[in-house]
Amino acid sequence: MGQLDELGQPYHEDSHYGYVSEYDAHSAYYTIPSPVFLRQPLNYHLYTTTIPSSFVQSASDSHFVPSTTELRTSLQRRSETIRGTAAPGLNLPEEIQGYHTFVPLDAQVANANERRKFGNWFSTTYRAIATADGVPYALRRIENFRLVQQAAFVHVDKWNKIRHPSIVTIHEAFTTRAFNDNSLVVVYTYHANAQTLYDAYCKSKPPGYQSHPHGRGVFQGRTQPPAVPERTLWSYIVQLASAIKKVHDAGMAVRTIDLTKVLVTGQNRVRISSCGVVELLTHDTPQDMAMLQQEDLNMLGRLILCLCCANPAAANPQGLHKSLENMGRTYGNEVSTIVLYLFGKNGHHRTVDQLLDLIKTHFVIEMNDALSASDRLENELLTELENARLVRLLCKFGFINERPEFARDPRWSETGDRYPIKLFRDYVFHQVDENGNPVVHLSHVLTCLNKLDAGTDEKIMLVSRDEQSCLVVSYSELKQCIDSAFSELSRASSLSTPHKYR
Repeated sequence: MGQLDELGQPYHEDSHYGYVSEYDAHSAYYTIPSPVFLRQPLNYHLYTTTIPSSFVQSASDSHFVPSTTELRTSLQRRSETIRGTAAPGLNLPEEIQGYHTFVPLDAQVANANERRKFGNWFSTTYRAIATADGVPYALRRIENFRLVQQAAFVHVDKWNKIRHPSIVTIHEAFTTRAFNDNSLVVVYTYHANAQTLYDAYCKSKPPGYQSHPHGRGVFQGRTQPPAVPERTLWSYIVQLASAIKKVHDAGMAVRTIDLTKVLVTGQNRVRISSCGVVELLTHDTPQDMAMLQQEDLNMLGRLILCLCCANPAAANPQGLHKSLENMGRTYGNEVSTIVLYLFGKNGHHRTVDQLLDLIKTHFVIEMNDALSASDRLENELLTELENARLVRLLCKFGFINERPEFARDPRWSETGDRYPIKLFRDYVFHQVDENGNPVVHLSHVLTCLNKLDAGTDEKIMLVSRDEQSCLVVSYSELKQCIDSAFSELSRASSLSTPHKYR
């Protein structure tokens, strides 16, 4: 049933949504299909408040970390996305090679020519939960592809050893007929709410739609894709160049430096995705690794030019000169110099080390911003360290209050040091106003529990339900009663044979 929140807005119970709960995800149980309801926004303002800016050294936005409110909202949306389920009627397989709960990640397009492709093969991406660890992964499926030689999977092992913050990690690959065809499936680390550079900066948006590279799109009356700020552009160049350096040093080539393959996974954070797929598709074709590494640099130059012009066709030979002119009017000469170097029209042999030498000053800026982001996140973490204090306290209440019997005493929870605990429970949760209506004030509960957890010397008066007993005790004395009662339970529990609970 729909209910009203504390602001009077309608919402639905979480059990009404097709979520994968934490227990389900880690126990390999499948989610039972549930009715589809309109998802109401979460009440982000109910979460832990942040430390005022005057108390922290880096409270302002950093290059990689947004403001506190935006960061909290973005993380909550990622968590919500991870636990979402697919819409009914998609006829997706229930389980494939230890993965279940499939959810398509690609937007539905009416024209088949607009679908993402690898060469001559259509590609579809899904999110699925792994049975082994309950973690969501991204599965890229190559449709109607028959892998002839199992030796091709050696490329997956090579790419699995490449670990870099700007490369989406590949985990495994397998073939399947679960989609009613011969499909190749490659498994990658999943980054929730990520989108490609093409979707973020080059794709035309519907009227009234604005895209956020690290979140969801919202309607704000803008149709043109946002231009890439030069500072952000250099950040992308540094991150991608660092990733190319890692791959080339391993004697390999990236081969997927493309607007549709590079993901924006956070504020100004990019990662190269789909690595290793090209090697699987072209396993039988001899390749010149030196030529492929040169092509990586050329692809990076084309990607930069397309981003600057917000046009996927900007790097086409017939319009290259005009695109360079347009880029020069918006960005500095240093950007044009890097793009011309990467295109390498003079036949000069280029290396990623030479590229890094050309942009070394921007590496220093990037490192400083990364360190500032680290400090910013540590300050955010400080606000979350003590979140479990009150939960632990409530758990102790649950163990002690209303316990039917302990130590062969059916009135154990009603006598001795446990009696003030029961009265305090009523004082916190069961108060009524002058009209006999229940008092449901979260601030009163949090204030009392925080004072109890701190053990203050403030005294309160506790009255029994029949108003025949009245006790005046301090929070410090109540804390001692709770610790004593819980210690008694803990000692008895440690002496018994441990049980395994499902």
